[in-house]
Amino acid sequence: MDPLLITGGAGFIGFNLVEHVLATTPSDVVVVDKVTYAANRDAVAALVRRPRVTFLKEDIGSYWAMCDVFDRYQPAVVLNLAAETHVDRSIDSPQTFINTNVVGTCALLDASRRYLAGLTGQRRDHFRFLHVSTDEVFGTLGPTGRFSEHTPYAPNSPYSASKAAADHLVRAYFVTYGLPTLITNCSNTYGPHQHPEKLIPLMILNALQARRLPIYGDGSNVRDWLHVDDHCSALMTVLKRGVPGESYNIGADNEQTNLALVDRLCDAVEAFRPARFNIAMRAAGFDSYRRLKQFVVDRPGHDRRYALDASKLRRELSWMPAHSFETGLTSTVEWYIEHHHAFLAGRSGYDRERLGLGGVTR
Repeated sequence: MDPLLITGGAGFIGFNLVEHVLATTPSDVVVVDKVTYAANRDAVAALVRRPRVTFLKEDIGSYWAMCDVFDRYQPAVVLNLAAETHVDRSIDSPQTFINTNVVGTCALLDASRRYLAGLTGQRRDHFRFLHVSTDEVFGTLGPTGRFSEHTPYAPNSPYSASKAAADHLVRAYFVTYGLPTLITNCSNTYGPHQHPEKLIPLMILNALQARRLPIYGDGSNVRDWLHVDDHCSALMTVLKRGVPGESYNIGADNEQTNLALVDRLCDAVEAFRPARFNIAMRAAGFDSYRRLKQFVVDRPGHDRRYALDASKLRRELSWMPAHSFETGLTSTVEWYIEHHHAFLAGRSGYDRERLGLGGVTR
């Protein structure tokens, strides 16, 4: 059986996807990852030890390196999750995002096109290139409505612009070259192993250490939340049953303001680790995790609201999320509490400082 090629497999969604594939299929997996700051070193070590996983430290932007990967391992499909993903970092260093998300995706598409040209029969018929994107490419919503697969792109940050450009390239390779591509646009994904620069792990880890919980602007920005396990199951559903050339929104109808989400996280941490028993909280003079909240200068160009219409995925491919937001959030908080010491030890060079001010003064 030909393996699955997963790029970005040492990142948050990528690592969880590899685990999902190993648990639910007999397939081997070839992981390609550049191993940037966002990679969890413990996750990388775990992947290297897996008997059904081949781990390759490579950059998808290196065309000939990718051609060599295809030639050596002959993958059945490609799932492209390799990307720079943090909006704040894209404000500070947009060129990095263009290099990986646009140039890198183009190189991977070209290597895939070259590889497909040499396939015949069922191996050619079954080959797919699944590109994982984001709801942020659609821009921002008002108080009502949702993004559909037909919503025009209107990215507002360097990150979302780079992902939009990559999506357009993927579509162009389907139309121009006949490469059997699929695109998914997902809601904000959360769960175990996420980098602590992202909202949910940042709030949990800061609360445990009695550090301030920074909330951008007035906290009323709305995001739609999707558990990583549900995201992984949706990706495999699209890979198996999706129609080449189509795009599919992945969401679970869990809209929350950032402020409401932080309050829920504070309450969940309280349930597992009461503030009165937290030495750091007592030393800082706080008796409630909610008292750690701090409103800070908003992110430049901060989109107001995201919400995805995922009815196409449910209707045409019969996918449904397995996690409610309540159970998913509770299990996520529990995971970070149980693993926070080891998890932070696997991350280097980032002390949860504020990024992405883009020249704005606090």
